[in-house]
Amino acid sequence: MHANSNFVIDGEVYQRIEAIYGINASEDVADWRELMNELQTEDLDEKLYSVNRFFNRFDFVDDETHWNKKDYWATPIELIATGAGDCEDYVIAKYFSLIELGISESQLRLMYVTALELDQPHMVLAYYKTPTSIPLVLDNINRRILPANKRRDLAPIYSFNGNGLWAAKAMGTGKKLRGSGPMKMWDDMVERLDTVINGDKQ
Repeated sequence: MHANSNFVIDGEVYQRIEAIYGINASEDVADWRELMNELQTEDLDEKLYSVNRFFNRFDFVDDETHWNKKDYWATPIELIATGAGDCEDYVIAKYFSLIELGISESQLRLMYVTALELDQPHMVLAYYKTPTSIPLVLDNINRRILPANKRRDLAPIYSFNGNGLWAAKAMGTGKKLRGSGPMKMWDDMVERLDTVINGDKQ
């Protein structure tokens, strides 16, 4: 599954979700799908705002507590179905949702940063109007969507999307790298998502 693929969630997929996570989880995923349908004709600002708000409402729970793993990148369905996740999970879900709403994958990057006030690693989603624009930052710590140069509390480390990995020399800019660590986590997450969506049809 490529990130620019639309999710086709039919009755069989909902049955798989319900079997694993329960009826409430299936209904929550259906709410997400309804929101995606409603936002298709909205303008960009509304898409960014609504997607950011939808996923930020889920509980923040670290991976060790939630998944019993040191680092685990949940699919959007896993985040919604379990009602909780960490910063990477929020960002991945927002990324897939915005691509489905027609935003180009090339305009989005998952950006690792240091949250300076918390003194800890963090991840946000960056939206670029053009390749040289200062990106807008979608975040679960500061829920206002602000340009990166207004987020003095964040220090960029590197960023990536489904197409590759960049080292961030300054907020919003960077040089593309060849890397395996984050991309392996990414590929594993996409494979799990593909399995839930397509079941045995792969």
